[in-house]
Amino acid sequence: MALKYLLVLEVCVFAAFGGLSDLFLDKEWEEFKRIYSKTYTKQEENRRKSIWLKNIDIINKHNIKVDMGYHSYRLGMNKFGDMMSNEVTSPMNGSRGFPMFNSSMFLPPGNLRLPYTVNWTKKGYVTPVKDQGFCLSCWAFAATGGLEGQHFRKTKKLVRLSEQNLVDCSKENLGCTAGTPENALNYIARNGGLDTEVSYPYVGKNGRCRFRPTEVGANCQGIVRVPAGDELSLQKAVASIGPIVVSLDASKRSFKQYRNGVYDDKACSKKLITHYALIVGYGEFQNKKYWLIKNSWGTSWGMDGYMMLARNQDNMCGIANQAIYPSV
Repeated sequence: MALKYLLVLEVCVFAAFGGLSDLFLDKEWEEFKRIYSKTYTKQEENRRKSIWLKNIDIINKHNIKVDMGYHSYRLGMNKFGDMMSNEVTSPMNGSRGFPMFNSSMFLPPGNLRLPYTVNWTKKGYVTPVKDQGFCLSCWAFAATGGLEGQHFRKTKKLVRLSEQNLVDCSKENLGCTAGTPENALNYIARNGGLDTEVSYPYVGKNGRCRFRPTEVGANCQGIVRVPAGDELSLQKAVASIGPIVVSLDASKRSFKQYRNGVYDDKACSKKLITHYALIVGYGEFQNKKYWLIKNSWGTSWGMDGYMMLARNQDNMCGIANQAIYPSV
């Protein structure tokens, strides 16, 4: 599929100069709708196709600059290709004013020697990439990812936990509208645990709470915070603890259409929070340091659902602003 869309983008260069009729793009549009199961009203389809064509142009122009050495990451077509940037993410303000439970500050081990590279996906800490769909529930996926990792660290058992349990039952949050991982973990601690994904599967929309204590897969006792804005402390936490929950700005079109390489869009805000994700490692690629990010947008986005985000580049996208992990 990636190769197919690479071909589309290359051919579109010639189309822009009148070398092709609209027939080719019409066929690709139909293929895009088929691959991503898109359906529209007749009026809506014209608007969506117009956005899709604009995104193809943006992707193509960006990737030409990559080949010229101006960028360190590529863009590509994915399920967001027919959407505006503000349709995918929104400012995260899901706090409902509930009292926060046990919270402490991360203190790195005194004898810690930082590895050159870390990847917890290869150590059994990380479940497969999930897809939140078009429900704004990234907060729930980040929370379950952090808890799945720490539960494995303690028990050596990797259990897939239920995001839908959080969407439906965590009244500290706002379901598919907004939320925060802190509030999600607060709910889990107060509730006495979180159900497994197999017992409470994800449907991507708000529903009534169906939590069952007999199906709890993991619990947490509190939250540990990494010093805000400190990428060295964040690196120490990732190296010594496991996957870390982070907030960031994912509002830029370049983030939505990211394909591969080390993402370093200077327009990415260091203050705006629009998304939550999971850092599952770090390393260096083509002389550029990166954080390995597990996202919740399915495997068609990025590198099979993952991103390399620039590390030690002035807190790119605010990646170190609100880093936390659950204590279990």
